[in-house]
Amino acid sequence: MFLESQETMPQTPIFSSMLGSSCSGQVQPDMGERSGGDLVFQDGNLISGSLEALIEHLVPTVDYYPDRTYIFTFLLSSRIFIPPYDLLAKVGQICTKQKQQLEAETEKAKLKSFTAKIIQLLKEWTEAFPYDFQDEKVMKELKEITHRITQCDEENGTVKATITQMTQNLILSLTTRNQFQEIREKFRQPVTDKGTILKSKPQAAQKDILSVCCDPLILAQQLTHIELERVSNIYPEDLMQIVSHMDSLDNHKCRGDVTKTYTLEAYDNWFNCLSMLVATEICRVVKKKQRTRMVEFFIDVARECFNIGNFNSMMAIISGMNLSPVARLKKTWSKVKTAKFDVLEHHMDPSSNFCNYRTALQGAAQRSQTANSSREKIVIPVFNLFIKDIYFLHKIHTNRLPNGQINFKKFWEISRQIHDFMTWKQVECPFEKDKKIQSYLLTAPIYSEEALFVASFESEGPENHMEKDSWKTLRTTLLNRA
Repeated sequence: MFLESQETMPQTPIFSSMLGSSCSGQVQPDMGERSGGDLVFQDGNLISGSLEALIEHLVPTVDYYPDRTYIFTFLLSSRIFIPPYDLLAKVGQICTKQKQQLEAETEKAKLKSFTAKIIQLLKEWTEAFPYDFQDEKVMKELKEITHRITQCDEENGTVKATITQMTQNLILSLTTRNQFQEIREKFRQPVTDKGTILKSKPQAAQKDILSVCCDPLILAQQLTHIELERVSNIYPEDLMQIVSHMDSLDNHKCRGDVTKTYTLEAYDNWFNCLSMLVATEICRVVKKKQRTRMVEFFIDVARECFNIGNFNSMMAIISGMNLSPVARLKKTWSKVKTAKFDVLEHHMDPSSNFCNYRTALQGAAQRSQTANSSREKIVIPVFNLFIKDIYFLHKIHTNRLPNGQINFKKFWEISRQIHDFMTWKQVECPFEKDKKIQSYLLTAPIYSEEALFVASFESEGPENHMEKDSWKTLRTTLLNRA
């Protein structure tokens, strides 16, 4: 995520072991501790401070460079209190003031050291949060700051070359992300296959997932491919916008500066589509024996997803099989060997705040940290639960303390969780891509909830008066629409 630091610049690795389950931000002895009266530390950890003091703590000096965990956490959380443009402008003002003081002292060595540290800070900012610079006025402010810095480098072009490379990388990142936004897929709406629903037998040429892929491991691998492609387009600021959006709702304000979190919506939509696809594949099978085979196949796929570390696809598959149109197929389930499914449901048991799942996730995360191969590094959490964790962290802790200072201890923890997600999403998928299988997973027709019930009732007839009434009503509704 960040460039390697220069040898002359003391730092600690970003989110090192000191960021455990508690808050962090411990100041390292060799970095110097710049703590004014408006910054509060506890056991060496920064826990609160005024916005102005936190901004000053971000800006390097001749003898000080901020901890990289602090840079990431503050840049991530600051957008709740101050727009990126205003923050950059304040950083520029502090830099200019320090530069003028150093120039007055006519100490070129110190001025050169200070310049190198400012460039490093800007590099880390543009790499970690490139979208902060999409606005023209922010980019203009960046150019003005870098222009003032290059005036210190009249003897050689080292600083100018570094800034040019940083700017080129930033433009490339923005271009790539904007291209994704332009070509992002439209949300796929559930569709009904009239031939399958309104006829007692399916069309002969109709495909199902087993005709495309009958190996549970391979299908799980292709699902992992899709998951990693989607999470690769999610950025830290996208996740932080959840907090910003909630604050806006709490304050009954409409935040015009909040970009639509289309990447989050697209990823959430993928989960729902996968759940509905699983239910569709099961419900549209007419023969009980083949339907039983389909259920057992998806159980095996979910188990392989679990073994890979792809918990999001696993949860989507389980959710699809727990939808009422599938769950009511008692004759089918009576033929299914449910022992493996029971184990999967145990892992996803919601009791005690999904304690079993969290234990499994922690195990996968530990495996990823010590892994030698990409296969062992894969960790794809259940995204809805991940978002809820951030939501509850935000709701149970205030942004500001009673004395008006920013509750930075809260943002250490939010930042830690987001950083973990960012680390997991960077894993390169080790499995060979199968375009045929992926095309089916992404484009196969899926039934609406109504259509699923009709197909379910036609596979196994209604068992009581309520189901019979629902079946007749739904069938009539779909026929009229057709």
